[in-house]
Amino acid sequence: MVVAVVQDQDAGRILSALVRAGHGATRLASSGGFLRQGNTTILVGTDDERLEETLAVLRELGGTRQTPVQPFAPLDHPLLRRPVEVQAGGAVAFVLDVLRVERF
Repeated sequence: MVVAVVQDQDAGRILSALVRAGHGATRLASSGGFLRQGNTTILVGTDDERLEETLAVLRELGGTRQTPVQPFAPLDHPLLRRPVEVQAGGAVAFVLDVLRVERF
């Protein structure tokens, strides 16, 4: 089982790629993290033999990028209120062993 936390803007592409590759995936809304941007948690049930394929999709489509943000600064410092570039995005994947799976 892979539990991956990705940015909302990457989630659709990641899920589409996983489904095209034949992986079952479940999308959960989540929040928090740097810049308080929306996150999505994706659960992927995969066999050991396909684990690296799953992680490759996450690496390719959930990568980091530069994005402008408005810093928090006092209003009387106009130079400090200019947007700055920060690294955003990226995925965090947790790989878990599943002892048992039952479908009802």
